[in-house]
Amino acid sequence: MNTMKSIVRILATLAIVLAATLDMNAQRKDKAMEQQVFYRTVRVNGLSIFYREAGPKEAPTILLLHGLPSSSRMFQPLLTRLADNYHLVAPDYPGFGHSDWPDPKQFDYTFDHIASVMDAFTQALDLSHYTLYMQDYGGPVGFRMALAHPERVQSLIVQDAVAHNEGLGANWATRRAFWADRPAHEEALRNNLLSLATTKTRHVGDDPKTELYDPDLWTDEYAFLNSPGQAEIQSDLFYDYRTNVDAYPKWQAWLQKTQPRLLVLWGKHDLSFDLGEPERYRKDVPEAEVHVLDAGHFALDTKADEIAALVREFMKTQK
Repeated sequence: MNTMKSIVRILATLAIVLAATLDMNAQRKDKAMEQQVFYRTVRVNGLSIFYREAGPKEAPTILLLHGLPSSSRMFQPLLTRLADNYHLVAPDYPGFGHSDWPDPKQFDYTFDHIASVMDAFTQALDLSHYTLYMQDYGGPVGFRMALAHPERVQSLIVQDAVAHNEGLGANWATRRAFWADRPAHEEALRNNLLSLATTKTRHVGDDPKTELYDPDLWTDEYAFLNSPGQAEIQSDLFYDYRTNVDAYPKWQAWLQKTQPRLLVLWGKHDLSFDLGEPERYRKDVPEAEVHVLDAGHFALDTKADEIAALVREFMKTQK
């Protein structure tokens, strides 16, 4: 009898352990599904626009706008870290990544046009309210979207994106000459902007800890920049960058007037822009939260965990 009771107790214990194990596995599976990144396309204005999406759609949305010469891939580290609590959407612009690359003779590569396509993209996905996360070219695209539809923007996250003329450093001399006289300076601009050395420098900057950077970051981007048609696409778009400089005072006035919730993240080893730019944002928005990180222009290369934690804390009050 005692033996039988012992067997029953053992079987009951095993049943409990099995049930707990199954429940734990189910929870792990659910969590894995919640944090899975999806790779999708949608038709926007006749173009196939690629985007990465993660997290529950009913959660607060973060719209992530990438820089040059990157794509939505630069935000992969955030998508995998924040999708438990937030809905993250990261599109590729026309001419970038896995979106369509229409011929420059048929498509105007301007920031106004790309912002218009991205606005239509948000409507196609029914994104009515979101936090704008803007890196590099994401600034000019995002500020245009914000000024066009301020009611959609709940807050701003700026990562190494300029909104003040002083934010463009000394290495922009060649680029400013290109804006002043395109035919005379286009070859020099392409050598400066599209070279392997410059592509690497965008990532590493003056960071002495070069061993932290995966060389695939710049070799992949250099291969992208040397794909057929890219020299023309990127030259056209960069020529239009002069319109961003003209628009800076308007963006600053909007920041000063509306005082949006603002998080500024900046890599101190960024050689693309001036290190004083984060404080210029704070001057426009005194309540801005500003963090200068031990990182480069693409700070997510080496500081994904730290940035994810800062974004998570910033987003806690977002509805």
